Amino acid sequence: MCLLLGGLAYGQAASPVPPPHPAAGAKAVPSAEAGEKPAETKVSTSDPVITVKGACTDPAKKAEVCETVVTREQFERLADALQPGMSPPIKLRLANAYSKLIGMSKEAEKRGLEKQPKFEANMGFARMQILSQQLTGTLQEEAYKVADPDIEKYYQDKIDTYEEASLLRLFIPRTRQVTAPKVTAVKKSKAAEKAEAEAREKAGEAAMKKAAADLRARAAKGENFETLEKEAYLAAGLKGNPPTTKMEKVRIATLPPAHHAALELKAGEVSQVISDPTGHYIYKLVSKQTLSLDTVKAEIKNWIATQRFRDAMQEYQGSSNLNQAYFGITAKPKPPAEPGKPASAPEEDTVEPD
Repeated sequence: MCLLLGGLAYGQAASPVPPPHPAAGAKAVPSAEAGEKPAETKVSTSDPVITVKGACTDPAKKAEVCETVVTREQFERLADALQPGMSPPIKLRLANAYSKLIGMSKEAEKRGLEKQPKFEANMGFARMQILSQQLTGTLQEEAYKVADPDIEKYYQDKIDTYEEASLLRLFIPRTRQVTAPKVTAVKKSKAAEKAEAEAREKAGEAAMKKAAADLRARAAKGENFETLEKEAYLAAGLKGNPPTTKMEKVRIATLPPAHHAALELKAGEVSQVISDPTGHYIYKLVSKQTLSLDTVKAEIKNWIATQRFRDAMQEYQGSSNLNQAYFGITAKPKPPAEPGKPASAPEEDTVEPD
């Protein structure tokens, strides 16, 4: 049934296709044409919504008088168990699939297939799957029962997380674009060419580092950031338009850890040059505010619920040990210990298939 539901969900996302023909003798509501609203009819909970002719396990009954009837109440109980709030198109697909399953399962019971070991093994595994799915849903419901005091405490504990700023940012490339040296008649060794290339790169990096310091000094004096950004690109020998310097609605989570100092500035202040492998950065704080609890309440609730759900899943999933000889798993080789340092203890679960 889990596979059935997955197929139904896929069918909902896929392009519309003609519904499958119901099983022989089955009655199912025909699909409405695209854009056509189905006619509203009153169907009581005891009315049949699926009738499968010739599907029963009583050998005394003839096929023409034998039938299985599914009422609206029975069908909706199944639909809600598989997928709460199931849409009408998916219900129709379920009805067509279910009518086929009824006929085939009844025939399987006549043949006694449910008494075979294979059936028992499949049922045991399917039972675990269904129970696991129901537990997952229950844990999600429990996790999302987050009380207002918990939300308020989290907000106060993480108040810095909810500061929002408007910034100006200068980006200075780490090095200059290097032009290829002119070809000379004197042939140089590969080592000499490599040394020259490294020297050019270091010179370019030093030049851009100095440019960053100069631009920072000018930014601190109040010069326009857009103008300074264009000069930074020219100094790096880059063509095209430089990135915009404006950054709106910036929170600490949106900046790299090394750049968090930008949010500690006062309005109008300019940061020192922040350098990382991608380049040099200079920030100016335009304004800053702390978002209200009402603004971020839903965000905090989702975060707490997600953490609670993850913790609960880890608790119940537990840990497992696999027979390495049976599954063909070999231990991942450990790197040699550095001289003067003890070798690290072996880690668990550091295995990979051959």
